[in-house]
Amino acid sequence: MFEKPISELTPTEASAELAYIAQEMAKSDIAYYQQDNPYLTDAEYDSLKRRNEELEARFPELIRTDSPSKKIGAPLQSGFAKVKHRFPMLSLGDVFSIEEVDDFVMGVKRFLNTSSDIVFMAEPKIDGLSFSARYEQGRFVQGATRGDGVLGEDITANLKTIKQLPQTLRGNYPDVLEVRGEVYMSKADFFAINEKYAAEGKKTFANPRNAAAGSLRQLDSRITAERNLSIFAYTWGEVSTRMWDSQADFFEHLKEWGFPINPLNHLCHNLQDIENNFNQLMEQRASLAYDIDGIVYKVNDIALQERLGFLTRTPRWAIAHKFPAEQAITTIQDIRIQVGRTGTLTPVADLEPVNVGGVIVSHATLHNEDEIKRKDIRIGDSVIIQRAGDVIPQVVGVLLDKRPQDSKPFIFPNRCPVCGAHAIREEDEVARRCTGGLTCPAQSQERLIHFVSREAFDIAGLGSSIIEDFYKEGIIRTPVDIFTLEQRNTADDLFANQKGSVLHLEQRAGWGKKSVDNLFKAINAKRHISMPRFIYALGIRQVGAATALLLSKHYGNFEHFMSDMLAKETGPLVSIDGIGPSMATDIVEFFQEPHNQKTIHELLQEISIDDYVDTSASNTPFSGKTLVFTGTLEHLTRSEAKAKAQSLGAKVSGSVSAKTDYVIMGADAGSKAAKAQELGIKILTEAEFLELAATPQA
Repeated sequence: MFEKPISELTPTEASAELAYIAQEMAKSDIAYYQQDNPYLTDAEYDSLKRRNEELEARFPELIRTDSPSKKIGAPLQSGFAKVKHRFPMLSLGDVFSIEEVDDFVMGVKRFLNTSSDIVFMAEPKIDGLSFSARYEQGRFVQGATRGDGVLGEDITANLKTIKQLPQTLRGNYPDVLEVRGEVYMSKADFFAINEKYAAEGKKTFANPRNAAAGSLRQLDSRITAERNLSIFAYTWGEVSTRMWDSQADFFEHLKEWGFPINPLNHLCHNLQDIENNFNQLMEQRASLAYDIDGIVYKVNDIALQERLGFLTRTPRWAIAHKFPAEQAITTIQDIRIQVGRTGTLTPVADLEPVNVGGVIVSHATLHNEDEIKRKDIRIGDSVIIQRAGDVIPQVVGVLLDKRPQDSKPFIFPNRCPVCGAHAIREEDEVARRCTGGLTCPAQSQERLIHFVSREAFDIAGLGSSIIEDFYKEGIIRTPVDIFTLEQRNTADDLFANQKGSVLHLEQRAGWGKKSVDNLFKAINAKRHISMPRFIYALGIRQVGAATALLLSKHYGNFEHFMSDMLAKETGPLVSIDGIGPSMATDIVEFFQEPHNQKTIHELLQEISIDDYVDTSASNTPFSGKTLVFTGTLEHLTRSEAKAKAQSLGAKVSGSVSAKTDYVIMGADAGSKAAKAQELGIKILTEAEFLELAATPQA
């Protein structure tokens, strides 16, 4: 997703990445916590989260007010009453290796100033939905979701339908007790409900976690009751009298009160115990009746937990050790070549379908021809595949001892399998590309799929399969066709079937007036688009979402950007931190292509592109201002100063003009300072700039 190591990023590039990550994770949190329909896979989300943490550690001056590191969950949606947690339901930090676990354990020891081993409770991390259940005088009185950690949703009626949740407590219990845990759906129940829904023509669930979350957050508790949900309890919130001194002791009380606890919870007395337990659970994972995605380690002694306390939003005494991608063994039935929107030929393996972590996998990417040669992958091979979240799996390795005797190496084609044009491989590139350009149907089709993708126009109802059908039948061939579709659908001679008769959208198999109206409504809702999304939607080679954001920040509006690109010079682009000569050439060449110019011109008749506004810094002294730096700065490099200004909502220019608001002058300032004085532009010293930059936002 990110091309450069963090150590090689300039502050400007880092600022653009942080903005992109904040936007993506905010959307993902809403999709995950509110809509129970993940926008990103777990692996993609974890990758963004770690990238954000590493960027903030490297560039602390660029930490955003809307940073994901400052948030838990997402704002609540309507439909449920709100419940304020008396003690916040915080999240956990993540680690991904035993070395990182060792670092965590050593950090705990350093904080406690001890060299003695610390006992940890290791608990399987259930992939479900967190809940809170409040009891008063032993009776269940209120249930809530985690929500944003401070406010949750009242799901009392729905929790009551879960048979494993005790309505009254047994034994000796505090007058007020809040038990927290995880609601989940077993794999068997997940497969059963999906089979039932598929037979009834209903939408199926992507995975057990989605099924559990969607079931628990039904406004009609009768639907929840039909879903056969389960729970594990594992911690507490508010309690009038704490009757336990350790995590292990709390689990004994939970059993006494009638709560189910995970039988695989395990006390670990040292790092070797932790590693052994992790490896054992890794082996058991696939055979468990429910999904787990890691192990949570908690300091067992409650007194030590209290000494360790909390960071901003995570406890110092607990960490989540996430599992690596799941693996399985299957057979390659065929290797076929897909052609992408930029003409790249990508090999894909068709597999004997296999269950990997609750998902039936039948395809895996082989990346490129060098990867096939390096791993010597052949049709008929038995291979190890792995997946992370719901992304397309990849082949990890070949089981050579199971290779058929008549096996032959795979020969990568030198012609496009779609249009027959030559497929060439440029020097220093791993990809082989079709030379057919926009005359190649595969490229045109893939460009359309990219155009409506979630990071671009994000048009609901225009998924890849719909685009493929519409493209093949000539209904949509260009991006402009999308926005003229409603108008063209009223024409008498619009869409002809194979027999030549008129066939409007609502007359097509699987469509009706309501679905067509919904499609047009979704399209019309996207006639206004942000500048970064539009640039990304164009599908310019080497321009991803982060680069599109970088360009938008620099130019401010699309008209300015377009006029620079039509000038046929790469210089203005190369001056932007993060854009090199190769990328600049690809961008300029895209806009020099007459077909692309025509497409953009026609699109602008149908849509409008919003100017870029950095909302993260809308209330600073430099918001919306144009700054010019001149001379040698003492405390900041020129790149750092530029990034600082941009993070505060300013635009940075290389020359002084009447549109300049401030000139920041360092030592040995030259003609720019003189011109600023001539035009009456306010001049600041570096110290004055830094003082204003530190002014708290309103």
